[in-house]
Amino acid sequence: MSVNRTNEHIRHVTLPSFLRRALRAFELKALIRDSGSELSRIGRSRNWRLSASREQLFKVIESIRRVDEPSWQWVITLLEKKLGDFTQDDIINLVKRNPGITVNELVILANCTISEARKAIDAYEWMD
Repeated sequence: MSVNRTNEHIRHVTLPSFLRRALRAFELKALIRDSGSELSRIGRSRNWRLSASREQLFKVIESIRRVDEPSWQWVITLLEKKLGDFTQDDIINLVKRNPGITVNELVILANCTISEARKAIDAYEWMD
């Protein structure tokens, strides 16, 4: 796992019955690991643990949305709950990663207001 900056805390998300609930689970596991997150089985149970920074969780959510597999939506719900509220800096970082993102997409992804999304996009456009 990569070295974390001081402001990035690792979050642990338990994924209950991961393999049974997700169709194409091997593809989902590869997608999660491609984000730099760590995915491991908890002992000999059917539960798995995802360990990731906030930034990595964003990447996982975005990747899962792009694939649009209905059996993976429960993972998005769990990850969004773990993320909590976004700060304005978090929203700006989303825009940095996705420069072509629209206001509506940002509102959905960050669960923010239209005003907050516009401010983040404006801030990004005025950056040097």
